[in-house]
Amino acid sequence: MTRTLSVFGATGSVGASTLDLVRRNRDAWEIVALTAHSDAAGLAALAKEFRPHVAVIGDALYAGDLRKALAGEGILVAAGPDALIEAAKMGAEVTMAAIVGCAGLAPTMAAIECGKTVALANKESLVAAGALMMAAARASGATILPVDSEHNAIFQCLAGDISRVAKITLTASGGPFRTRSSDEMRVMTPDQAVAHPNWSMGAKISVDSATMMNKGLELIEAYHLFPVGLDRLDILVHPQSIIHSMVSYVDGSTLAQLGPPDMRVPIASALAWPDRMATPCAPLDLAAIGKLEFEAPDEVRFPATRLCRDAIREGGGRPAQLNAANEIAVAAFLGGKIGFLDIAALVERVMDAHAPIAPQTLHDVFTIDAQSRVQAADLISALVA
Repeated sequence: MTRTLSVFGATGSVGASTLDLVRRNRDAWEIVALTAHSDAAGLAALAKEFRPHVAVIGDALYAGDLRKALAGEGILVAAGPDALIEAAKMGAEVTMAAIVGCAGLAPTMAAIECGKTVALANKESLVAAGALMMAAARASGATILPVDSEHNAIFQCLAGDISRVAKITLTASGGPFRTRSSDEMRVMTPDQAVAHPNWSMGAKISVDSATMMNKGLELIEAYHLFPVGLDRLDILVHPQSIIHSMVSYVDGSTLAQLGPPDMRVPIASALAWPDRMATPCAPLDLAAIGKLEFEAPDEVRFPATRLCRDAIREGGGRPAQLNAANEIAVAAFLGGKIGFLDIAALVERVMDAHAPIAPQTLHDVFTIDAQSRVQAADLISALVA
C-alpha cells in the first residue's frame, strides 16, 4: 500500500539516506513535499526524480534558481519559512523532519499538529522546545518516531513500555578526540574535528560529536521522549558504534539494539514502523568485529555533557539557550575564529550570564534563541578582538 511522505531537509545527510531507501522501494511511497535550505540545484534534481507535489527552498534568495530549474515540470515551487510551514500542513502520512537547527522548529511543529507520524531527526525540536513539542503531539495524537540512531534504538528496546525501566543508556563513539588530552585538543583543527571515525555526517554534527555536545543534546531529547527521569538516563562511551543504546529493566535484564553505523538502519525503522523494511546495509559480523569496548565519559575533557545535564535540571529556557550558543560557537570554530576547547567554554559563559524564562510558545523559544546567539557572538567578538 502506497503511503505519503514529506522530506524536510531532503539534500542533507538524513534526507539523502531517506530518499535512498525510498528509491529502493519506489512503489511504496508518494512524495508530497521535498525541501532544502539553499541547495536549489540539489533540490531540483531530487524533485525531478521523485515528483513531489511541492518543492520548497527555505532561503527565498534561491527561489528564482529553483523555479528556473523546475520550469515546465508541473511541480509547485515555493520559498521561505512560511512555505515550509504550509508544506508541513499538507498532511503527509509520514514527515521526515530533518532540517538542521532551529530553522526546523516551526515546520516540525506544524507537522506534529497535523496528528500524523513525524520521523524526528531535527534534534533542536526537542532540545529547544521539548515540552511544547510533546504537548502538541499529545493534543493532536501525532506519533513521534525518533530517527537518531540512539533514540531509535531505545524506542525499539522499550516497545512502548517504561514502567519497569531501571536505566536508559545512550552510547557514544567518543568522537575523533576520544583519546586526546586537553592540550592536544586545544590545537585541533576543523578538518580534524569533522573526521568522525565511524559515521558520515555534516560538519556541524561532526563537531558536536567531537565535543560530545551531540550526546548531551541527545540526553535532552531522551529526557522528553522517554520520561523516566534524569537520574535514570546515562551515557556510555562505546568506540565501535555497534550498540546504539541500551535499556535496563528492574529484573536485571538489559536489552540492546545493535547495527552497523549507517543512518539508513534507524531511518528504515522509522519509515516502516511498526513493520520492517529491507536496507542495503551489510549485516553485522560480530566474529569479524571481535570485541566491543566501553568506557565512562570524561566530563573534565568533554564538559558538554555536564552542561546539558545542568540545562535539563534547570529547565525553562536553558536548553534553548545552550543549543543556540553551541550553534554559534561551532560555526565560529569551523570558521577559524575560536579554538576547539573554546566551544564548550563559550556555551558555559552564555549560560552563566543569565537564566532565560521558560518558553510558553514557539515565539518564546525563538526569542531565547535569538538573544543567546547575540550573546554568544558578542563573546566571540571579544575573544578575537
